Amino acid sequence: MPPTPPPSDTATAPDESALIAALKAGDDEAFQTLVETHIGRMLAVARRMLGNEEDANDAVQDAFLSAFKAIDRFEGNSQLGTWLHRITVNAALMKLRSRKRLRKEVAIESLLPTFRNDGHPDAAPTSWTITSDEIAERDESKRRIRELIESLPADYRDVVLLRDIEELDTRQTAQILDISDSAVKTRLHRARQALKALLEQEFNN
Repeated sequence: MPPTPPPSDTATAPDESALIAALKAGDDEAFQTLVETHIGRMLAVARRMLGNEEDANDAVQDAFLSAFKAIDRFEGNSQLGTWLHRITVNAALMKLRSRKRLRKEVAIESLLPTFRNDGHPDAAPTSWTITSDEIAERDESKRRIRELIESLPADYRDVVLLRDIEELDTRQTAQILDISDSAVKTRLHRARQALKALLEQEFNN
């Protein structure tokens, strides 16, 4: 099942406006309503990004705490769900950056194709020797792919997670990472090339 996309930025519904007002007034029931309404989607986001239930729960707790602290600054320019989605993504990224890596970080440059002075590649692209179905059938394939993603340098790993796992667009990714759209595109292209090389090494052995 594909990831659930974040809510669209539409006008705030009247009942949401009332909820926001109650949240800003410190209403405990409003906070409970916020949690009950959005915790499922937030956990799904955190699980996709972190691949670990314990870390996902911690990230969502951090996200709610951040949201509660920042609610007075929420201006209602987007839906609460959209706002919480971004906070959850940021909390998950912070968790990733703080936890011990599953694999040693790889040097991405060694995985990228090299070219001669005439612009032609130094070596022909490596062909796959197994099919995608065979990869899918291998035990723990998804876990290993997650580990390969996490072995990328953080700047590249974060872009892959946001674009290919969380399926955010280039602009959303750039805003979250505080980089330019062109930087997102460059990092994503290089990260995908590196992952392809890692996957070839992993599954062709």
